[in-house]
Amino acid sequence: MIPAGYMLKHVARRPAWLKAPLVDDIYSVSGCVSANFADYVPYWKHNGYWLFDAPAAMRALAQANALDLAGTTLFYYEVFEEEFDEAARSWTGFAPDASLPTHVEKPSAPRLEGYDVATFWARTSPECSPLSCNGLAENLGVNRHCLFASLADARQALDAGAFDKSEPGPFRVFAVYTVDP
Repeated sequence: MIPAGYMLKHVARRPAWLKAPLVDDIYSVSGCVSANFADYVPYWKHNGYWLFDAPAAMRALAQANALDLAGTTLFYYEVFEEEFDEAARSWTGFAPDASLPTHVEKPSAPRLEGYDVATFWARTSPECSPLSCNGLAENLGVNRHCLFASLADARQALDAGAFDKSEPGPFRVFAVYTVDP
């Protein structure tokens, strides 16, 4: 797994339309259900994985632009080194956007919460997390945060076609950690 970066998010409770009773809230890497702290892309302070190298970068951006961080949760992400192409049924390597510097500071005490799968059709930021966005969690074994328990579970679901026709891929697998602020 490769250090990908940080994001402050407004964690959403399980939406009523998501019929996955074991799910309490959504810790997805995408911003579809649990929103990112801001529409951060226009500030161009993110790294080549379209996340942040350190929590301080988000705090500085918020302070400089009067963005409210109240009620946010700090997440740290690592990404599996290959992405899955459902049409080719294959895993291939990828790299961060080379035009954006990437120097992720590893947290001292991250808590692994599980693994998410996100789409990267536009090849930039995480677009959709079909476990939550498309309700795939209803038929796949996920934890209370709508995440797979292991990297192997996420890869097996992709290989088995569980994400086919959910959203356009490729798909990337992220380890999702919470970090104390």
